[in-house]
Amino acid sequence: MPADIEIAQAAKMQRITDVAAGLGIPEAFVEPYGHFKAKISLDYLDSLPANANAKLILVTAISPTPAGEGKTTTSVGLGDGLRAIGKHAMICLREPSLGPVFGMKGGAAGGGYAQIVPMEDINLHFTGDFNAIALAHNLLSALIDNHIHHGNSLDIDVRRVTWKRVIDMNDRALRDITIALGGPGNGFPRSDGFDIVVASEIMAIFCLATSIADLRHRIGNIVIGYNRAKAPVLAAQLNAPGAMTVLLKDAFQPNLVQTLENTPAFVHGGPFANIAHGCNSVVATTAALKLADYVVTEAGFGADLGAEKFVDIKCRKSGLRPSAAVLVATVRALKYHGGADMQTISAEDLPALEAGLVNLQRHINNVQSIYGIPCVVSINQFDADTAAEISLLRSRVADMGVEVVLASHWANGGQGAAELAQVVVDLCERAPAMKFVYADEDTLWEKATAIATDIYGATEVTAGAKVRSQIADLQAAGYGHFPVCIAKTQYSFSTDPALRGAPSGHQLNIREVRLSAGAEFIVMVCGDVMTMPGLPRVPSSERIDFVDGKIIGLF
Repeated sequence: MPADIEIAQAAKMQRITDVAAGLGIPEAFVEPYGHFKAKISLDYLDSLPANANAKLILVTAISPTPAGEGKTTTSVGLGDGLRAIGKHAMICLREPSLGPVFGMKGGAAGGGYAQIVPMEDINLHFTGDFNAIALAHNLLSALIDNHIHHGNSLDIDVRRVTWKRVIDMNDRALRDITIALGGPGNGFPRSDGFDIVVASEIMAIFCLATSIADLRHRIGNIVIGYNRAKAPVLAAQLNAPGAMTVLLKDAFQPNLVQTLENTPAFVHGGPFANIAHGCNSVVATTAALKLADYVVTEAGFGADLGAEKFVDIKCRKSGLRPSAAVLVATVRALKYHGGADMQTISAEDLPALEAGLVNLQRHINNVQSIYGIPCVVSINQFDADTAAEISLLRSRVADMGVEVVLASHWANGGQGAAELAQVVVDLCERAPAMKFVYADEDTLWEKATAIATDIYGATEVTAGAKVRSQIADLQAAGYGHFPVCIAKTQYSFSTDPALRGAPSGHQLNIREVRLSAGAEFIVMVCGDVMTMPGLPRVPSSERIDFVDGKIIGLF
């Protein structure tokens, strides 16, 4: 089978104005970026009536493994599969970050014959949204140090500036730096650092705001640090929101692209789920639900991270409610969770598969029993999966009370996901009663404890005296009604990425707390997770090149 990028380069794409016309969007409200991608007018999307019959479908997954699961590929395949069975469907995905593209993933636009295109553009710069977000974020950074340099009338305590700088690249050397060296003309030296763009509060605001006015309002509420009296200093006090909104106004319009089978897709926003809330923009999802009868979206990483934040942050803030969920797994990944070695992951190993099913079972329980969303398990089938492994998997999943579907969209496109699509349509006819993991009125500590014990299987939450004091201060300052955003490893229910399966009895240790007052949530950083990742020993960038007029190495 050809490589993903070769399949994408051979795609017969429709002009983006024709894709938009298929959704009923007049050409006057389409702003093309070339022939095959476009921004769609917010004014037009706001003018559309709600579609009371539209169904939102969440695609999530088991805990990620080196063996791979294929969540984005399944999202794309399911969208194509829904169209294959005659449904008016659309897809809503996040934009890829250049950090993972050049780091470990090498691309994030699906795979095989279930991809969004133009794949190269989507993975590399796209329509410039991330650049706009980085510029808006770093403008605020520059304004902070400029204000301090020119007299500091707000009395900002340079020891308590919490607003870092960002770049859309994995660069561990920028995690902790000292700025303003070189003399008085360069400002006052202080400690600073960089986060990756997808961890920026601007990215979170961008994806949760419901309008340009809401975007500007939230930017004004950003707490950039504290003055010497320990009172918060807001971005609005630096007169920053206007210019920052100007930088974001075009990016805030959803991006329209298509799949290999010409299914329309909004690809917009891109917060990570291990360090942020892991969902595409509210404006894109809301617009898609006006334009289609079935909308497929995804939440990052496993159902303990992305799906929990989708429910407790995105749905809580937006009023969106999913009608069904698809939980993605592979036999290979389940065997890995059962202790199998990556070197022998393709060999039949029923004991490892049996042992690894505990990971799937906990995710199923979380999705159905705790989030209250009807669920189907979708298995991406590999050639090496044996009949005995498939039989065992079907039997055990049936015992868990959910249906399991073998899907072959990677090899067969929409037709390979047609059975999955029909099961999802049937699930959508139920009456889901989506539930939050915790209540608004719970304290911040109670919210973190509910996630840790109910979702992660931990026994308790722990934190040092300084962190406990910070949480108590945030509670007393009136931020206790905010949801919490747990930042931790995606590879395990625990904070130890080496603990596979479904560990229980562990502790969730909170090492750092960050207030995101504009995004309206509290980030609790746990374990060793970094908000500025580093590159692996052999980064994907080493395989990416431009040869004979074509990009190679993206996957």
